[in-house]
Amino acid sequence: MPCHIPSTRRFPPAMAEALQERRGAALLPRSGCSHRGMASSHAELTGCKMSLSTTPAAGIAQAFFCLLLCVPWGSSCPPSCQCTERAGAKAVLCSSQHLEEIPKDIPKDAVFLKLDANSITRIPSNAFRHLSHLEELDLSRNAIEKIDRAAFKGVAAGLRTLDLSSNRIRSIPKEALLALNAKLRLANNPWHCECALQEVLWEARLDPDSVQDITCHTAPREEYVGKPLLQVLDAGVNFCSVRQRTTDVAMFITMFGWFTMVIVYVICYVRHNREDTCKHVDYLKSLPSTQGHAETTSTAL
Repeated sequence: MPCHIPSTRRFPPAMAEALQERRGAALLPRSGCSHRGMASSHAELTGCKMSLSTTPAAGIAQAFFCLLLCVPWGSSCPPSCQCTERAGAKAVLCSSQHLEEIPKDIPKDAVFLKLDANSITRIPSNAFRHLSHLEELDLSRNAIEKIDRAAFKGVAAGLRTLDLSSNRIRSIPKEALLALNAKLRLANNPWHCECALQEVLWEARLDPDSVQDITCHTAPREEYVGKPLLQVLDAGVNFCSVRQRTTDVAMFITMFGWFTMVIVYVICYVRHNREDTCKHVDYLKSLPSTQGHAETTSTAL
């Protein structure tokens, strides 16, 4: 608040001037940065500079206090991005900045985040965990190949739109997407059509305008390649049942192998016992002649 000097009209001119200077000097150290809401940052810094006319220690302390007031803590913007306001919310625009990874210093109060048209190749775990206010995330037109299971942990509740279109994604952990309530855009990726992608298509909230552009780049059968995933599923194909049949066949082969090993072991065991039995029989056959000789000897005696 600006300093108010009481009126001095009742004093003689010379005394009034001296009194005004004295009171102004006494109030000057307290008028620099005392009320942040009544003055702009420029005025606060000006007041701080004026107050440096007192002792050096007090001047340094006041200057540091003014810097604390004037610096916008918690709202810094990454060097390669532009931070602006959109509908009263913070928007962080990092499009076409040749980024190879997600910036670490994105403001925590960001609501809209555009990272499209960069060279990002991976979304690691907890990449957006500190952005609890995030509602729209655009990662389209990058080179994303890998998405960790916990990539969107921390933003699952409030995220409304997630754009992953036009990347290099072949497969994605369903846990990374099924926890989201956001509308997903997954078009124009080289998808490998499998059970996980089918489950995402069934359970996730996909953008209806882009779902037709989810195409099978590779598939278990050649006839599905190049076709929209939705068209393949509408034809009655179930990739999850194919995987189940594959698992059943693998289990059958494994059980058959174990059964064969048991049979071979039993056969070897029987043969070994038969050989031992024959040897024992031969040994027993040799015993009566010895026993008869012993009986003849005892009779003669």
